[in-house]
Amino acid sequence: MRQNYTPKPLFVERMKELLGKAEFGRYKKAIEKPVLKSLRVNTLKISIEELKKKLEAKEWKISQPFKKNPEIFIVEGKYSIEKKSEYNPVSDGRIVEGQIKRTDLQKKLVDLEPGELGRALEHMLGYYYLQEIASMLPAIVLSPKKNDLVLDLCAAPGSKTTQMAAMMENRGTIIANDSKLDRIKILASNLERCGVTNAIITRTDGIPLCRKMKEENFLFDKILVDAPCSGEGTIRSSKKTLLMWNINTVNSLSKVQKKLLESAIEILKTNGEIVYSTCTHAPEENEEVLDFILRKFPNVRMEKIFIPVKIRSGISKWKDREYLEDVTYSCRIYPHVSDTEGFFIAKLRRAR
Repeated sequence: MRQNYTPKPLFVERMKELLGKAEFGRYKKAIEKPVLKSLRVNTLKISIEELKKKLEAKEWKISQPFKKNPEIFIVEGKYSIEKKSEYNPVSDGRIVEGQIKRTDLQKKLVDLEPGELGRALEHMLGYYYLQEIASMLPAIVLSPKKNDLVLDLCAAPGSKTTQMAAMMENRGTIIANDSKLDRIKILASNLERCGVTNAIITRTDGIPLCRKMKEENFLFDKILVDAPCSGEGTIRSSKKTLLMWNINTVNSLSKVQKKLLESAIEILKTNGEIVYSTCTHAPEENEEVLDFILRKFPNVRMEKIFIPVKIRSGISKWKDREYLEDVTYSCRIYPHVSDTEGFFIAKLRRAR
């Protein structure tokens, strides 16, 4: 029996309030389309040019949409080679024995088979990581350097940890933390597959981990808080999100997110940077969290950020709440605007 993935009325109402009724129609059409197939070249193991040659040898059509980030590939499909034969009839239209036959090879672009990207030898060898484009943006915004001490507070399954390790050329140190054992196993597997050697895995709740590090005066240059969220932005790849969505979950997660980001701020070096990201559109999980932090920490500033997709600025008001103006430095990524999944990204700096 086919599952009904109709959005819940309250979800529709909230998205219409965020976007307006006219724009909501474009959003609804966008989330009904499958997400683009994208991957990130793992430059710890292979060069961008070499991997592109290998994948094109499989007849995959590869495009690189961002000049400043050539490691991001979109796989548009694969070419199917078809033989087409034609006979040249004699003048009266008859085909006679021994007549010359002409055979043309024609390329036709078709969809990849389900799971084909994940089954490829190049993927198993860690030459690339399957990752949706919007998911690659938080690490790009954080931009860790080779000798930085970095904390990935909610690291599993490892997409952003492996991305940052490649950006750092396996230098410096990344503490990759997650709280759940099953997710830690996946994280460890992905780090090994991708040849990451500058990461230390820890398994604990993020809040007590930060508290312990603060006690030890263990401070970081860069911190990524890719927070657990309601996942509203993942509908294109997971329609089940529509069934699972619940306003109580949104409100509950908002409290957790505030505590996570607050804890992370406490272990950031002076002039250090934090990127806070979610894959949801809910203001309670996004701008409200930032507003809470900025009001609590006068020494924390929002930073303007630039990313290679079309974005909308963060909002300054939701329902009966008004947020600090600096909250609008954050970026909202919508499926109908950027042709990606939905995401939210903000960058903060500790001034002193």
